Amino acid sequence: MNLLEAQLHYPWDTTLPEIGRRLDLTADLAWLRMPLPFALDHINLWLLRDCIEGQEGWTLVDCGASTDAIREAWEQLIAAAPGQQGLDGLPIVRIICTHMHPDHLGLAAMLAKRFACSLWMTVGEYGLCRVLSQALPGADGESAFEHYRSHGVMDAEKLAQLRKHGAFSFRSLVPEVPSRFRRIRDGEVLRIGNRNWQVITGSGHSPEHASLYSESLAFEGETLSQALAHPQSDRLMGQPILISGDMVLPRISTNTSVWEIEPESNPVQWFVEGISRFRRCKAETLVLPSHGKPFEGLHTRIEQLRNHHAERLDEVRRACEQADCSAMDIVPVMFRRPLDTHQISFALGEALGHLHALWYAGELTRYRDQQQVFRFRPSSGSVSRASVAGEAQAAQSQPALSEAGKAQGTQGTQRTYS
Repeated sequence: MNLLEAQLHYPWDTTLPEIGRRLDLTADLAWLRMPLPFALDHINLWLLRDCIEGQEGWTLVDCGASTDAIREAWEQLIAAAPGQQGLDGLPIVRIICTHMHPDHLGLAAMLAKRFACSLWMTVGEYGLCRVLSQALPGADGESAFEHYRSHGVMDAEKLAQLRKHGAFSFRSLVPEVPSRFRRIRDGEVLRIGNRNWQVITGSGHSPEHASLYSESLAFEGETLSQALAHPQSDRLMGQPILISGDMVLPRISTNTSVWEIEPESNPVQWFVEGISRFRRCKAETLVLPSHGKPFEGLHTRIEQLRNHHAERLDEVRRACEQADCSAMDIVPVMFRRPLDTHQISFALGEALGHLHALWYAGELTRYRDQQQVFRFRPSSGSVSRASVAGEAQAAQSQPALSEAGKAQGTQGTQRTYS
């Protein structure tokens, strides 16, 4: 545990779900953990007891990537007899995907077909996953090749590897996307079982990432006595819960990359704006992240992440004061270890994200050198187009989120598609 982690509280300590088994957090909320074939070696999925149009079952939040190991884990969950930490013979009645990255969306089509249930996600996420799944122009290997070359990757072998990576990595982990979906929107309140969950969107990591926030249980009929029978219910009954997806993670910082399909984006700025919205959640909120363990200390973690990006921006700023820099020049400044092809794509995207934050803030200017590589240097002026630091005071003045779903706001470092 690092020093930042030590500032957070982990209610389940070192307890983790077994692969292919659920771990009940309450009578109506369970934790699944699936393996990933990346350095980031797992993803958390969440099962919530639900009833839709008279059909009792589970709402599933995120699905896992389409890998043999995760498909096998799902088969174990489905086949498990009642009482054996599987699905207890109940169907999945709804799938909610926080965003379109393969570890979250990959098996959505398979599960939706198997259980005849619908996919719920934001339109921004659904639209991009359809584009990527078809490798349309702008989201294919050729576009990736030009993107990386224009930001300083000049080695022919690396460029060839990145071209292949751009063309096939998404489709290999998301072989199919459901042909229809049900849109969820920022501020919308979803009734799932005995809780109301408010949708909170943010960007910077993905186009329109959806987190789910519930302040307390909303019991009806006999559900109160049923819930109180679970040993964790007394503690969690009145506790707010945030299913944060990838927006707030306890141990690592979320990837905030510029990608070839949106080469002028400002993801670091958008991400900082997005996580600042969670300040309106109650301080005692239990956070259920997509990677790492459930934790308490949401407001502390938000400040840690804001400080992390401020420190990275300082590093990038100092590097550009020493010499005009491409994004590839910034990679070793931010990442002081060997990187494979998969990691280079994310590292360069993140380096460019921080360069863009300073460029949009008016601190850096951009030009193309003789090799048509984008380079950044300190600006002679300081007229700000956007300010990573400046939104903090505005975020603090926002009203608390409520179950009424009336809160409004703008949408808003890990190294995988997470």
